[in-house]
Amino acid sequence: MSSVTDRLIQGSIWLSLSRAIVNGLSALSTFVLAWYLVPADFGLVAIATTIQVILSSVTELSLNQALIRHESPSEVHFSAVWTLSVTRSAVLALLFAASAYPIAEFYNEPRLTSVMLALSFSLLLSGLANPRRVMLQRDLIFWQEFVLNVSQKLVGFVVTVAIAAIYQSYWALVVGTLAYQVTNIIVSYTVLPFWPRITFRHARELFSFSLWLTAGQIVNTLNWRVEYLLIGKMLGATQLGHYTVGNTLATLPTREATAPLNQTIYPGFSKVRNDPVRLVAAYQRAQALLAAVALPAGIGMAVVADPMMRLALGEKWVPAIFIVQALASVFALQTLGSLVQPLGMAKGHTKMLFIRDTQMLVVRVPIIIAGLMMAGLPGVVYARVLTGLISTVVNMLLVKRLINLPFFQQLAANFRALASVAVMAAGVWGLSHVLNTPTDKLALALHLAILVVTGGILYVGSSFVLWLAMKKPNGPETEVQRIVVKFLSKAKRIAVPKSA
Repeated sequence: MSSVTDRLIQGSIWLSLSRAIVNGLSALSTFVLAWYLVPADFGLVAIATTIQVILSSVTELSLNQALIRHESPSEVHFSAVWTLSVTRSAVLALLFAASAYPIAEFYNEPRLTSVMLALSFSLLLSGLANPRRVMLQRDLIFWQEFVLNVSQKLVGFVVTVAIAAIYQSYWALVVGTLAYQVTNIIVSYTVLPFWPRITFRHARELFSFSLWLTAGQIVNTLNWRVEYLLIGKMLGATQLGHYTVGNTLATLPTREATAPLNQTIYPGFSKVRNDPVRLVAAYQRAQALLAAVALPAGIGMAVVADPMMRLALGEKWVPAIFIVQALASVFALQTLGSLVQPLGMAKGHTKMLFIRDTQMLVVRVPIIIAGLMMAGLPGVVYARVLTGLISTVVNMLLVKRLINLPFFQQLAANFRALASVAVMAAGVWGLSHVLNTPTDKLALALHLAILVVTGGILYVGSSFVLWLAMKKPNGPETEVQRIVVKFLSKAKRIAVPKSA
């Protein structure tokens, strides 16, 4: 058990460096773009990218997941995946380009035509990536992932920010996306050489696993993207811009804080899927660590959103503050059951995941529409919070079904993280009201720094006190202790040569 779970933790640590860099660049890019562009620019591109994502997801083949789970994929399997991906992306690019003018007419936004034509090339590029890259994830090898992730994000960041600074145009978002994908293609074949050939052999074998994942991906994308189309049509590009930036910033801390662990979870679960005891233990360790990182990241973003956005983005983005506060909180709480996805995939229960996604679509979309009709953009946000909480409960019940881990036992495993983040949120919220939010930029920066430091001290201090009070049970604190001991041991060996 320890070998696999240890590799999960070690892989997460290795990826943390790349995710820290990617996280920093993503946040900085959003802040810089928000200064140079107006909300309507984000709304315009959001309409095009939402349609692009929905079209891609409707035809998503989920072949990479099939390769990860395959016992011994061959070169022919990789070539088959590449052939299928290129064929799909070429067809999608043509369809997307052909629909550009009609969609621009529907939204009464002529600029959409040229944006969608440019993004059709992005769809074509998406199918050319190296399919062997997924084997790095399957075998829990991560230094190449570091090179790939950082290089493509860095190039995309430089191109996007440069165009935004020079031209102050929404084209920065479009060209940055293209630069990101071109870099991904070049670096993926450089780091992991592969010469694909056209073949459709093993296509049926690959589809047999990915069928339900593809269906689930379609439903999931509709689940999480349909409100963009509704807001863009009913409320206009400006409010869609506020929603897009608010949603992006709300997602950022939870996603980036947990990405290193998430990237190792599925292959790790797959390796012990036939051993129930080891699988339950691996799930509990991974879930506890995920919550310990995600909860303070997401809730922390929520409680400092007001001074942070006023300082970083300016007054024109004040309407997005409420969006960040609400969605960052619910995104953090949703991580309590989010590992049901890799768990279900590892156990081969992809049909169950599809049924869950379909049920959530049936529940979520009417609630979103009702919120939009009754209260506009705030109504959409309230609906997102409600459906997010429902989704969390559903996921935890599915975990119980998959590995027979009771609902309240899952909550108990995250008790210290939940209690500590409650102390943190209450302390920071109270302090922010005592200090009041200043208007001067320098004072606002100091105010934000005080809140962040206070929140960190309260969370870490509360977690440590609870851990000691509960007599040091196994959990995230134990993982951190083991990591620190190993690091200090290695540092000592380096500092003191054997000859000494």
